[in-house]
Amino acid sequence: MNKKISLIRSTQLADVDYAYAARVPSDRDLLFLAGACPLNKEGEVPHINDYELQAKLCVENMKEVLKESSASLKDVVYTRVLVASQHQSDLVTAWNAIRKEFGDHDVPSTLSGVTVLGYTHQLVEIEAIAAVGKGTNVK
Repeated sequence: MNKKISLIRSTQLADVDYAYAARVPSDRDLLFLAGACPLNKEGEVPHINDYELQAKLCVENMKEVLKESSASLKDVVYTRVLVASQHQSDLVTAWNAIRKEFGDHDVPSTLSGVTVLGYTHQLVEIEAIAAVGKGTNVK
């Protein structure tokens, strides 16, 4: 975990696989990422009907944007995961794939089922906020 970002857990609430809050010190800039979509380099959505593989591709695309912004997954302080499904099991499949990619950096997150996402065959999208050092060279 980024040593300047504090992930806050609660001993009074349910034991969950994410932090309940994140504290960002004032010497950090916030980086707001557009929703990471499961697009390949050709701008197509592969892995039709596969929530897990689309979730992993979303994370890979997010990691590339973070890298180009001099950041990494360890700098992420919040995510919102959108899953196009009315079945909780599909949400859990996407969530588990994303959590695995984040490892022990269990940022506060919201997981929501939605009716549809922007691209044809798109099942998953991840919004994120990261905290980077002030003056970090963002392209």
